[in-house]
Amino acid sequence: MTDTEQQNTRDTAGDSDLCRSCGACCAHSHEWPRFTLESDDEIARIPPALIAADGSGMRCDGERCTALAGTINSAVSCTIYAVRPIVCRDCLPGDDACTMARTARNLPPIT
Repeated sequence: MTDTEQQNTRDTAGDSDLCRSCGACCAHSHEWPRFTLESDDEIARIPPALIAADGSGMRCDGERCTALAGTINSAVSCTIYAVRPIVCRDCLPGDDACTMARTARNLPPIT
């Protein structure tokens, strides 16, 4: 099993309707969708047009990750969900990162 497949096995909470109707974490900070522990092979699976020019993480338009499709707080999806960075996999509904991103957009925390 690849690292990406292992990460996908622990993500069921991240695939919730709450996430697909929110997207705040994906538009919180241009510094957030960064690469941390990804292997070169995992990064190579991400389309180059979606990687920041300096290679440090995902390309953003302002604060919003360019892999995010849809409207924040309505209906969103990640266009590279299966190969998204670890930082994205680790943000789960109601955790500290989720709450921080939602608060910044004046959305109530998930409890």
